[in-house]
Amino acid sequence: MSTLQQRYRWGTLKRKTHQWASALHKCPQIRGVVMRARILTPRKPNSAKRPVAKVVLSNRDRVTAHIPGVGHNLRRHSAVLIRGGGARDLPGVFYACMRGVLDFEGLLEKKRRRSIYGARYIAPEGIVRQKRRKFRKI
Repeated sequence: MSTLQQRYRWGTLKRKTHQWASALHKCPQIRGVVMRARILTPRKPNSAKRPVAKVVLSNRDRVTAHIPGVGHNLRRHSAVLIRGGGARDLPGVFYACMRGVLDFEGLLEKKRRRSIYGARYIAPEGIVRQKRRKFRKI
């Protein structure tokens, strides 16, 4: 335990925080070029085939990024946008590719969670949505 005099002299020590997406350098997203697209298998309790891409970022860092959704069109030298937060059960994958941006196509027939997968809203034919009126006269 430190004495009061030591506390005055050095101050209280702050814990170091660990930043998982360190290659982003505190940016929300960063651009990169795909060097290889391949398939990884997850950690022990899970079993699947998860697509990942080895990406060289614009700051010259090399990372492994998860490819979300069903199917993809990523090939070598495709431009992608990378965000933090990859697949939890894939070791060493702390990034994810953003769909619908640059060369990475979005999903076509996605109804829910469309913003994550770059899917556009297509209104069904024959259904006309009523506009909401805030102050309607009776």
